[in-house]
Order: sequence, then C-alpha cells, then structure tokens
Amino acid sequence: MNAVSTRFHPLRVVDVARETSDAVAITLQPPPHADFRFTPGQYLTFRRVVDGVEQRRSYSICAGLDDGTLRVGIKRVPGGAFSGWVVDQLRAGDVLDAMPPEGRFGLMPDAAARPRTVLGIACGSGITPILSIASSLLAREPRARFVLLYGNRDAAGIMFRQSLEHLKDRYLSRLAVVHVLSREKHELSALHGRLDAARIAALLPGLVPVGAIDAAFLCGPDGMAAGARRALEGLGMDPTRIQEERFTPAAGTLPRAKPAAPPEAPAAATATITVDGVTRDVPMASGESVLEAGLRAGLDLPWSCRGGMCCTCRAKVTEGAVAMATNYSLQPWEIEAGFVLTCQSRPTGATVTVDYDAS
Repeated sequence: MNAVSTRFHPLRVVDVARETSDAVAITLQPPPHADFRFTPGQYLTFRRVVDGVEQRRSYSICAGLDDGTLRVGIKRVPGGAFSGWVVDQLRAGDVLDAMPPEGRFGLMPDAAARPRTVLGIACGSGITPILSIASSLLAREPRARFVLLYGNRDAAGIMFRQSLEHLKDRYLSRLAVVHVLSREKHELSALHGRLDAARIAALLPGLVPVGAIDAAFLCGPDGMAAGARRALEGLGMDPTRIQEERFTPAAGTLPRAKPAAPPEAPAAATATITVDGVTRDVPMASGESVLEAGLRAGLDLPWSCRGGMCCTCRAKVTEGAVAMATNYSLQPWEIEAGFVLTCQSRPTGATVTVDYDAS
C-alpha cells in the first residue's frame, strides 16, 4: 500500500471559465502555508482517486506573473478520466489537491535584459504555458517582442482566443499572433492546414529572421513539437535556444495504471532510494522501473505522467547505472550530471542508488 503523500496541498477552486466546448480555465486559491510562486511555463500536478486508483495529471499554468492569480487550462482528452471530470463537473468552491509548481520549460522575465525576441509555437492546449510566458515577458520586459504560431482545427476550438486578442491590443507593436487552422478554410492558403515542419519553415521567415530569435518554446503533441524543432534547426537556429514540452506520450510510452506486483522470484536488482531525507533498499522485479519499485514498496515518490514528459519523477543516480527508455523533459546538462526520469529508468546492473532530494 502506498504511503499517504505529503506533497499535495488543497487548492480551492475560485472560478471555472469555459474556453471552448471541451476546455476550461480554472482559477485556484492556494493555501497560505504553501509556496505556489511559479516561473512562466511551469505546471501543476493534480491528483484524484477514480474507482479506487489514484490518478495524477499535470496541467500548465496559463496565468501571467502580474495577473495576481493561479490559473490552469484543461482540455478534455477522449476517454480521459480526469479531464472529463474537470470539464463536466468541477465547480467553483470545489477543492483540488495539487503539488507546488514544477518544470523547467519556460523563462523568468528580466526587466534589465537586452531587447530580445521570443518565439512560441503551440497546438491546441499547448497554448497554456506559452500564454503564461508571453504575457509575463511582454509585461516585464518593455523592449521584448513575442511571435506566436498557434495551430488548431478551427476557430471555435482556439483556447484563450480572447486572452490573446487582449494581449495583442495591449502590445500591438510587440506581439505577433498567427493562427493556423487545419479544418477551416482561410483566404490565405498558408494559414490553412496542419502546423507542421513545412508550414513553420514557410511562415516564420516572413515574421521574424531566425537569427533574431533569442529563445523558442514549443508545446504540443509529439509530432508537432518534433516537426517544429526540425523546421527551426533547418532554418539555422541554434538547438540550445529551443525548449520543447510534449503533452501526449509517444507510441509505446503509455504509463502503467498501477505499480507492478511484488516480485515472486528473487529480486532482479536492488534500488537504494533516498527521498525526503530517508534512504531505503527496495528489491526490483525484472523489467520494473525505479519509480514502480519505489511506489510498490510504499515510498512517497513524486510522479505524474509516467511517460517521460513531465520531469516530476526526476532523481539523481549516485551509484550504478540505469537505461532510460524515454526522455522528453530533462535538459542535456541534467543528463550529464546524472539525473534521470525514474519512470523510464531500469538498472543495468545488480544495484543502483538514486536520490530524489538532489538538486
């Protein structure tokens, strides 16, 4: 039986605003004892028990730093137990359990920074962290410019359309927004179709020289993010200036619903796990990830997507080695420093030591 998590805090729902027919924006009130300050681009991890199984989902913060509130956008996923419940049933006054903000995708504005141009490329609900980044940057860096390419199926499905229009009105000379719709005709053929690598490569040079872009943030389904990166690198952009966040696990990386059962045969390996200052040896079954083994042993480990996307389960390997199947969130310097995504990590030897407290 898993330990009761002490990482979550109750957040009261202040408002639930309809963005589209299948998406809402939720305004939340954190408790006074918890620190929910955030960097634009970060996310919150929520939990809810459904049919006796704890479900965790991560959603990006869409509020700007100067909005004076905490807000996330949630879009219904077909068959999604959590998103469907939120969109259909969540109401003001309800309480959601959430971890404090996490994630390395994004940037903190700097009023003293030289004038810079930032690019955002998003599809669907991928706009949520991009909106936070754009509104915060434009408000706090008076010489910054933001360029947004935003793909959707049709105009009715554009999340935060009104918020983007208000931003455009406020920062007319510093914000460029281009909507690309895949299922709705446009008088300009370049704006009709999928926001893929070819379309990005065709549209972007007319908006901003690639050499003038200081940072690019990509958020959307796996194929879109990969295509956007290919387009930018093909136009000559330095890969180190590109950050991406994918919100749909790639094929073959879907998480298990429950931790693996205890090994009946002798343990295939032993994981020594440190979390919250406590170290424990955990026997691992063949094929089991470090995260699965720790959860099965009752440790209160941080996790969310279990698909290599969110980085919530990040820990440092201090002894031994692991094979990491998928990584969409760790930066190159983190991998060099020994950090791994424990949901994707399996020992390559008889023992491995991992530290969730390392930073």
